[in-house]
Amino acid sequence: MRIVRRPRRYVAPQWLRLLGPVLRYSGSRDAYVLRAVGKRMGPVLRQDRRQMQRRRLQGPERRASAA
Repeated sequence: MRIVRRPRRYVAPQWLRLLGPVLRYSGSRDAYVLRAVGKRMGPVLRQDRRQMQRRRLQGPERRASAA
């Protein structure tokens, strides 16, 4: 049997709460899948934890410094 890894899609936490009744958490995938059919088909959703805003560097700029 050939196993194809489905791509993970990152969604906002609000969407996961809204879709909570139709999703279940899969520990082996570390993601949310559809109830009842999630083992074979459907989306694989992960909570988007990436930061929308980058923190500004506090202090001297280190990348452009000369020795």
